[in-house]
Amino acid sequence: MKKIKTKFKNLFVIKTKIFKDNRGWLKEEFKKKIVKRSLLFTVVSNSKKNVLRGLHMQTRNPQDKFLSVVKGRILDVAVDLRKNSKTYGKHFKVVLSEKNGKHLFVPKGFAHGILGLDKENILHYACSNYRDPKSEVSIKWNDTELKINWGIKKPIISKKDNQALSLKDFRKNKK
Repeated sequence: MKKIKTKFKNLFVIKTKIFKDNRGWLKEEFKKKIVKRSLLFTVVSNSKKNVLRGLHMQTRNPQDKFLSVVKGRILDVAVDLRKNSKTYGKHFKVVLSEKNGKHLFVPKGFAHGILGLDKENILHYACSNYRDPKSEVSIKWNDTELKINWGIKKPIISKKDNQALSLKDFRKNKK
């Protein structure tokens, strides 16, 4: 496993080897010495092609997240919303897939979203805090201030994400 730093403090990509043979494959998912955080809650999601989930975060009970793709391929986007961060409002994106051996660690204070790129996309993530529906916030995936190029004009999104806050409104609500 190799930790690849990004320009965002504590946000990093983990590259792992995939061991293949005639029976299939094996890859290491997580090593405490690489991701030095306590992760106590895991989630698995399944998304079809062109499904966009996000941008989500918890404000009162924030979560570190460690993400990997079990099947398929996703565009993974993290937006820095840490109040005093030098990279506030900036985003990082990476393609994670079952084949490329990449994982993403997203620290507390980032909004997070994914776009399904294959017919079926199964994502596994471990979190440092339990899900708290009362502190969940959604930021508009296509907010013009964020300037995220998702590569799609009309993704499939949930009703909740369709009613998400603009970054401007999020900032007002945080004060």
